[in-house]
Amino acid sequence: MKCLTCENLSFQIICKTCQKNLLEPSFHKRELQKDFYNYSFYALSDIEDLITSKYYFHGDRVFNILAKLSFAKFSQNFNLSDKIIAVAIDDHTRHDFSHTAILAKHLKSDIITPKYNCLKATNIVKYAGKDLEFRKNNPRKFKVSNIKNQTLILCDDLITTGTTILEAKKALQKQNNKILFSLTLADAKL
Repeated sequence: MKCLTCENLSFQIICKTCQKNLLEPSFHKRELQKDFYNYSFYALSDIEDLITSKYYFHGDRVFNILAKLSFAKFSQNFNLSDKIIAVAIDDHTRHDFSHTAILAKHLKSDIITPKYNCLKATNIVKYAGKDLEFRKNNPRKFKVSNIKNQTLILCDDLITTGTTILEAKKALQKQNNKILFSLTLADAKL
């Protein structure tokens, strides 16, 4: 097959050379609320074509590579005395896989345990290309199930305004969960 980025022949959908040279993550921090932060690994402009692969059959392979390069490395270096749970934001299976579940899966470590199907949007509205006003007027209306009194990390592919993450945080806090921070692959504001 051909590498998605350089189009050279490769055994993987993104060749090892491109993974090393083009997809080296850097760590970015954005405050969403007082003392609540989102951490991301890439600027959206650097990986936008790869992020949109979530709409195609090959997207699971792309997201597994991106998650291995970023989320998995993060989990190997993250240290906390308490056990925590990684929650994928709205991990509905679309296009035969859930891109947010793939991200959460790669956080698995001695400290972090991924948990799935516990934070679902009941309003499936598309936010792509929409402004903050649209996002505020069309909330996701998250439903929380099977997760109470836990310490959590939220996982998503992209942060634009932070509206989705803050709404997810609020829904989980109603179940007496403590949300440490959120992790995203990319930040649209970088």
